[in-house]
Amino acid sequence: MTQSLQQSAHLATEQQQLNFAGRVAKLIQPGMIIFLNGDLGTGKTTFVRGFLTALGHTGVVKSPTYTLVEPYQVNDFSIYHFDLYRLAEPEELEYAGGRDYFDEQAISLIEWPEQAEGFLPQADLMIHLEYSNSGIDSGRDLTIVPGSESGKKLMLQLIAD
Repeated sequence: MTQSLQQSAHLATEQQQLNFAGRVAKLIQPGMIIFLNGDLGTGKTTFVRGFLTALGHTGVVKSPTYTLVEPYQVNDFSIYHFDLYRLAEPEELEYAGGRDYFDEQAISLIEWPEQAEGFLPQADLMIHLEYSNSGIDSGRDLTIVPGSESGKKLMLQLIAD
């Protein structure tokens, strides 16, 4: 439906990654889900850190590689940061109570969503980060694809800003 629409950008520095994530955070609505795709080290957790910081979180943001999910309470809603890299089978998310996290009052940021394919709700935004063609020290290339009408509206707002 909306996956034919996409936007790409080059983020030359970590600060630009953090700023972009902050822009997304300021526009997102409770109930939305963001998938974060990319190789190890491309900045998925950096995105989450920028996102949470923009919403007022002042603590440490760590990757929940071993715990699967790290909850945060920001303002009046919950934000769940998932890292599904270590799932051996998609069903493990179900066994861990994964569905309990997805509701209309929460925002979910999910790293490695392909590890739980078939057990996750549809993403509103899919963000893919990759090393720039110039190498690790040359920043990241980002592609954002909406997965829902809400995601499409958010993406169009990002473009307009």
